[in-house]
Amino acid sequence: MERGMNHKIHYPFANFADTVAVLPANDTMRKVPDKPESDRDADGPLITYFELARVMERASRRFSGLLRTELSKIGVDDIGPAQAMVLLAIGEAELSVGELLDRGYYMGSNISYYLKQLGDGDYIDRIASQRDKRSARIRLSEKGRKLCASLREAARSYERALTHGEQDRQNLETAFQTLHRLELVWGNAARYGI
Repeated sequence: MERGMNHKIHYPFANFADTVAVLPANDTMRKVPDKPESDRDADGPLITYFELARVMERASRRFSGLLRTELSKIGVDDIGPAQAMVLLAIGEAELSVGELLDRGYYMGSNISYYLKQLGDGDYIDRIASQRDKRSARIRLSEKGRKLCASLREAARSYERALTHGEQDRQNLETAFQTLHRLELVWGNAARYGI
């Protein structure tokens, strides 16, 4: 983004009373009244949901690259960033595959492949269900817990580099809330229509 330009985010599937304008010059946010469609271009470029989705996708790829680098630093070469994200999604819980699917964006065939790799590498333990021998619950093994702890420690060092005070923490929280709201709006729009 260019310094000093007002950028607005356009939510095509939602009707919010106010539009949030981000002012990059001083990294503050303010509410601006919703304007008629004809007036929007006068205030600066309109950020569409397609542009936002592209930024999110690029950020996700860059995060995968960062995870790959961290895995290399700690000597892990038998799994990749996608499998590491599955481990982090499992966390301290004991989950079914269905519950794990709800925690992250995985395709059914991908998660089966990832879980097989993680099981072969001894990063997870599979516990057969007492009621239904066909289903299993998944939890981190000791090796998986150690890897997750190392990745979380690396994440804390990046957080310290990114966050320099209360305003940065609030901006991060706002970004999370906005992305979470987009996830809900887009998910509902895909399921139920506009």
